[in-house]
Amino acid sequence: MPELVIPDRKYMGTPATAPGPSGPQMLPAFAAIRRDPLQYLNHIWQTYGDVAQFPIPRPPSYLVSHPDAVKRVLVDRPREYSKETIQYKALSLVTGSGLLTALDPPWKEHRLMLQPAFHPRQLEPLVQQVESGVQRLLAQWSDLPDGALVDIEQAMLRVALETVGHALFTEDLSGDAAELTSATLDALEVVVARARVPITPPAWMPTPANRRLRRANTTLDAAVSRLVAARREGQSSSTPDVLDLLIAARNSDGQPLTEREIRDEIVTFIVAGHETVAAALTWSWALLAAHPQIQDQLHDEVSAAVTADALSLDQLSDLPFTRACVDEALRLYPPAWLITRKALSDDELAGAQIPAGALIIMSPWLVHRHPDFWSEPDSFIPSRFIDGSITRHAFIPFGNGLRLCIGRDFAYAEAIAVVARLATRFQLRYPEGKIIPDVNPSVTMRPIGGLHLQVSARGE
Repeated sequence: MPELVIPDRKYMGTPATAPGPSGPQMLPAFAAIRRDPLQYLNHIWQTYGDVAQFPIPRPPSYLVSHPDAVKRVLVDRPREYSKETIQYKALSLVTGSGLLTALDPPWKEHRLMLQPAFHPRQLEPLVQQVESGVQRLLAQWSDLPDGALVDIEQAMLRVALETVGHALFTEDLSGDAAELTSATLDALEVVVARARVPITPPAWMPTPANRRLRRANTTLDAAVSRLVAARREGQSSSTPDVLDLLIAARNSDGQPLTEREIRDEIVTFIVAGHETVAAALTWSWALLAAHPQIQDQLHDEVSAAVTADALSLDQLSDLPFTRACVDEALRLYPPAWLITRKALSDDELAGAQIPAGALIIMSPWLVHRHPDFWSEPDSFIPSRFIDGSITRHAFIPFGNGLRLCIGRDFAYAEAIAVVARLATRFQLRYPEGKIIPDVNPSVTMRPIGGLHLQVSARGE
């Protein structure tokens, strides 16, 4: 990485405290930023080092890529760095003030309310729900001719949505899967477009994007209303799920949550609980298909460890290589590829002075490729997660610190179970002449054009 050389310049009165591009250098890059923000961030990192400052006066904006500096923001001083940023404000147009975007103190209160739904004892029912969804997929694929081309991304989105419906709301969302998936993706695309430009029309203006967002939110709101109404009219599940906890919850004043608060948390889980897991599964298969020997090694592990027709939670611990393949996919293609924070006080990150009010931009995509922490950072090497050669704070696919994703363990259990079950029955490979697709860095990382792989049954 380049040495930290502080330029002697100001941006409209805001002093530069870290190296970075000048205004004339950045202006022509706006098209590239919108077209491929990942490549642009990588260019800034490679050119200016672990802390780079953009020529933006308000707020002063920094790209922070060194794992130690990222740890300071997320783990060591989390209360000095807020989620009050343009990224989360845009996302809140869909999720409202759910856990993903909420600021303190509501965030802490809601996190404590919902934590019981993510207790480890809930993982066994989750694996059973995954099994139900995967069995339907196995049946569909078994009817296909050998080598049939399947859009794996769409298949993983559907499985993930069904699982989040069962696991968090004890509801079968399979009938609504296509409509909810389309609404979610439409809403997120509008959110991404808003977050990438400094000036956007207010949400109330009837622009095409705002109308698209309104339609998507209407679909999500209707799904939530059906869930809540059905639960209020019926009985709670034997083990309280997220919906039960939200309906029964009381805030610090002893008042029940408003319909809007319940809606925001449910939409947050529908959005985050299926989009991110589906992305992790999609890229796992993209990489496994590109490395058939590793896919075969994974298949051999699963075949030896799982002898029953159905997978259980206990068996997941017997699949370390499968877990390592998922981890390595999360490293190379972290679904949440961008994390932002607002500095609430002056600080120092990797030798750079950070003023209060600054925007801190961090990308797990870059952190996961830092050469001081990762050997052969661009290569798919699952074994690195088994041999103990990794530094944990340099691996942040679910964030880190106080705001670590509440559903991390659920996501791992689901992803490992889905990969394991499909690997026992099928081999996935690219059609002749095809390679791993390019990345579309939306709210999550999605393959451009989907992921179309040939599916072939494995011999008994």
